[in-house]
Amino acid sequence: MCKLFTFFPGYSTLLWCLLIAACSGRSDQYGPRGNSVVVSTHQDSSTNGSLAYTPEAGKPLMQVLRRIYRDQRDRLWFVGDDVYCYDRDTLLNYSEQPVFQKTVVRQIAEDRDGNLWFGTSEGLVVYRPGEETFTRFTDKNGPFHNDIWSLEIDREGSIWVGTLEGASRFDGREFTPFVLPDTAPDRSRGVTSARIVHAITEDRSGKMWFGTNGGAYIYDGQSLTNLSEKDGLCNNVVNHILEDRSGNIWLATHHNGVCFWDGKTFTRGEDLRGTEAWSLYEDRSGNIWFPIENAGVYRYDGSVFTNFHEKQGLMMNGVHTIAEDRAGHLWLGGFEGLYHYDGSSFVQVNGAGPWPDCTD
Repeated sequence: MCKLFTFFPGYSTLLWCLLIAACSGRSDQYGPRGNSVVVSTHQDSSTNGSLAYTPEAGKPLMQVLRRIYRDQRDRLWFVGDDVYCYDRDTLLNYSEQPVFQKTVVRQIAEDRDGNLWFGTSEGLVVYRPGEETFTRFTDKNGPFHNDIWSLEIDREGSIWVGTLEGASRFDGREFTPFVLPDTAPDRSRGVTSARIVHAITEDRSGKMWFGTNGGAYIYDGQSLTNLSEKDGLCNNVVNHILEDRSGNIWLATHHNGVCFWDGKTFTRGEDLRGTEAWSLYEDRSGNIWFPIENAGVYRYDGSVFTNFHEKQGLMMNGVHTIAEDRAGHLWLGGFEGLYHYDGSSFVQVNGAGPWPDCTD
């Protein structure tokens, strides 16, 4: 059983329950509780005094789910057109927060203090659970462009932000621009910027990797090195970067699938259908998972690539993101869809559920 709560910090539970009960137009707030939904404030942990109604059958959690993230408390965050947090048996809706209104959330990361950072199309947002506050940084007081595409928090606690027009670093006091070379715009995506930073990742040695339209740039603290098609990279437009437990660097590209760098050479995944690889994820067993547009999801176990698609029950062509819960099950999200995979079958999850227990 799962309850849904809409999060309005700073107001009393009773006040918001009265306001919700007085309004009839809150059809966008839904979540499973049997055949109905509990709508209330974050502070109300019971169903007493809450308004219940029946969700629209089959309605997805959101139209485009761009990132799934598991935080230090084993909660799952689902962000994109909306912002939800699945905490054991409760689905919390943060979408009504002013900082998330009329914006797209592309990225999420957690710092050492448990604060959640969100990269949005309207700036950088930090949520401090201990204070129950949201703060937004924009080009007026933060990153040098509001449209954020990538986010990484390094071992020193600095926050690296990749935007439509370049990168910057936040040390907790101020934002400093981090200049990368201009690259050729990738007009096939409808984005004409020559400075877009699609991905940022820190490797085990502390080097920062940046995915751009001109390949990957690596910063060692002193200088930049570029790896591109001339070095064997499968495609210059790098959407996502992941270091696996063996130290290989995996790169998901937009026009030629996935490849990995062992420090000397690139190896490309062979016999993969499709070209647009959006993200990468390593599970607890060391398997590498990645979605490819119109080709489902692939799993690499160290020797074989296995494809999961319609035949296996994954009826979603546009998977964008994958994450593992505490129970070792996978969650997959993308265009108009969210799926749960327990190792044997894929189950579609919408606003009405089913919401499986992910705390085992």
